[in-house]
Amino acid sequence: MINVRITRASAQGAIVGFAVKGHAKYAEIGRDIVCAGVSAVTVGTVNSIESLTGVVLDTSMKDGFLSGTLVPVDDPEVSAKVQLLLESMVLMLGDIADSYGKYIKIQEVII
Repeated sequence: MINVRITRASAQGAIVGFAVKGHAKYAEIGRDIVCAGVSAVTVGTVNSIESLTGVVLDTSMKDGFLSGTLVPVDDPEVSAKVQLLLESMVLMLGDIADSYGKYIKIQEVII
């Protein structure tokens, strides 16, 4: 199972980080559309944030694991763009979970 943890700041609910851990085991390696979808969404979001906003997340990635922590962003316009991309990631992961809930669990944590 893939476990997704979305971390939000308590004050305004902004996403401050996420972690994705595990393998879906929906199908054999190389044919697992759930793992491929989750990987495409999460890695694509990190790449989009870096390319489109210039904000570089503090990331860690290894087999079956990806985490991203947002660094402080002083520019409100840039911060809004980063949040939009992160919220889009949450929406896409939720869509995957709606279709393949047996293979992916999403948890939101407020700190």
